[in-house]
Amino acid sequence: MTSPAIQITGLHKSFGRQAVLRGIDLTVPKGGVFALLGPNGAGKTTLINILSTLVVPDSGTALVAGRNVMTERNAVKSAISLTGQFAAVDEVLTCEENLIMIGRLYGLSASQAKTRANELIIQFDLTAAAKKRVKTYSGGMRRRLDLAISLIVPRPIIFLDEPTTGLDTHSRRTLWDIILQLAGQGITIFLTTQYLEEADQLADTIAVIADGRIVASGTPEQLKARIGGEQLELLSDKDEVLCTVPTSGQIHDVQRALNELAASFPSDVRVNLRRPSMDDVFVALTSHKMEDTHV
Repeated sequence: MTSPAIQITGLHKSFGRQAVLRGIDLTVPKGGVFALLGPNGAGKTTLINILSTLVVPDSGTALVAGRNVMTERNAVKSAISLTGQFAAVDEVLTCEENLIMIGRLYGLSASQAKTRANELIIQFDLTAAAKKRVKTYSGGMRRRLDLAISLIVPRPIIFLDEPTTGLDTHSRRTLWDIILQLAGQGITIFLTTQYLEEADQLADTIAVIADGRIVASGTPEQLKARIGGEQLELLSDKDEVLCTVPTSGQIHDVQRALNELAASFPSDVRVNLRRPSMDDVFVALTSHKMEDTHV
């Protein structure tokens, strides 16, 4: 059996009196995209910082690429790349200069660094802007460059901490395509995000964290199935959702729900039947409405 990319058992972390992680157990398989989904303050960034050896946990164990993050820090660092929430690039330099500089810092020769920089410029669609100063770049271009920098020396595991925060829709989807391309190369992508659609579109597996605990994990479809069948929505004439009721999707259940709602809403409201979304999953799980902890 193939060993996982990441294995976490009983991980705890507090800052002063504030408990941030409260016993995290998590397994991330090799290859593909794993998304850690949760609200602000849930512990997503703290967990990534522990896995990338930037923060020491209070207790528990975490293995990254089979190496212990506390006792084998250098080995862990050699197996990972990390891209944080904000692009860490030198604005005065050009895209090409940034990439070559990081390549040299990694120990590549001048020719090796230039060759690798050119490969990444093409891969991340930055050719037209390669010789422009980064301070002229859009937010999406900076994020692409930031991710390219993290891949100067290929690593089997990449941590992306909310990589599309602040990007417009087009830039976000461009970055999604790049992430999926990397996963297709066999790289393990550990992604944290607040965007529900992002997790739904990209992730092979999702874990939901709330109040420092993993409250559910599974594929997007498994998590949606936990909410139940179709969602019955009542809509106003302005397409505002007036009410949402979970149903099994079967005629008798839908009819029962409609009969119960008829007394509370006017007869001219419209009815829509839809499958559960990640929004429904997120609200249910982070509102502590579900008792089970794992799929």
